[in-house]
Amino acid sequence: MRMTMNSNTAARTPVLQTKFPTMGTTIFTVMSALATEKGAVNLGQGFPDFDCDPRLIAAVTDAMTQGLNQYPPMTGVPALREAVTAKIESMYGRRYDPVSEVTITAGATQAIITAVLAIVRPGDEVIVLEPCYDSYVPNIELAGGVVVRVPLTPGTFRPDFDKIASAIGSRTRAMLINSPHNPSGTVWSRADMLKLQELLAPTDVLLISDEVYEHMVFDGKEHQSAARFPGLAARAFIVSSFGKTYHVTGWKVGYVAAPVSLSAEFRKVHQFNVFTVNTPVQHGLAAYMADPRPHLQLPAFYGAKRDLFREGLKRTKFKVLPSEGTYFQCVDISEVSDLDEAGFCKWLTAEIGVAAIPLSAFYGDGFDQRVVRFCFAKKEETLHQALDRLAKL
Repeated sequence: MRMTMNSNTAARTPVLQTKFPTMGTTIFTVMSALATEKGAVNLGQGFPDFDCDPRLIAAVTDAMTQGLNQYPPMTGVPALREAVTAKIESMYGRRYDPVSEVTITAGATQAIITAVLAIVRPGDEVIVLEPCYDSYVPNIELAGGVVVRVPLTPGTFRPDFDKIASAIGSRTRAMLINSPHNPSGTVWSRADMLKLQELLAPTDVLLISDEVYEHMVFDGKEHQSAARFPGLAARAFIVSSFGKTYHVTGWKVGYVAAPVSLSAEFRKVHQFNVFTVNTPVQHGLAAYMADPRPHLQLPAFYGAKRDLFREGLKRTKFKVLPSEGTYFQCVDISEVSDLDEAGFCKWLTAEIGVAAIPLSAFYGDGFDQRVVRFCFAKKEETLHQALDRLAKL
């Protein structure tokens, strides 16, 4: 029988049951939009307001003009995978096979969700340490996993290994860690990593190590990559970001290094997720990485910005918390306002003209400890402008 639609039949969109009934717009989008609306200095969302090295632009342009504009290999341009391998080996002492153990991704966020989808089955438990980056939990839920939240120690944001140990059970499939840590700026020590290695040794728990701020560690400290520790490296997906390292967050290119068996599973998802990543950018990055100085100088570069910002905050009533790494600075607002974190950030943006992010946004239950996060990956003039406004508090 032939069905026809008459003029009285209305088109109807089927009702879709949402996978995320409690999820709204991210706090980063909300605060950036408010900053734009109010003409505020945006120290909320974590991205630089300065340009990258012109040599990197030139390297990508050269790749384009040389005709390197078609699909690259699914796993990434060989020269870039080799450059990543050389960097990890020189810095952390572990050699990954560039052919079978390094994969170029469309940013670290894609890398993390791909790792989660590759290893987490419905009902598997995945431990996250709160406060944590806002993509972790939705990634796990999309895979059908069960999120197990373990708080970092309030105030210091250091790992509580007794609580982590208590969270590990027969259904634990994986654990997500992040150092240097967003949002707190805490850096895990060698002792922390050795303790984690000891804790996981008798288990089959896999590790996703988010190390996108690996080159932003201050005061003479070293980044303790999971790659440094054989017992962790053997079970870890190590994630990093060219966007964070080279001030090109909008390019969305990162990588994952993992043992061959883990990389094989990762690539099964990767090939049907994004398949591959921007070709000329990969070639440009590979050429640029021949000189290691751009990433080796980042501790001094961002350390100077941190020091400038922290010195300026002395003119305010904020209690300045430690910032051992990343390009974030957290402050305690207890002596400044009676508002909760989210309310204070909205007020600060609208009335003082500086945008920040509440730490409560990084907790599943909205835990409010009167702490907010600023991003100091900005030009000096931007930081001075923000500090002049904050001095009014």
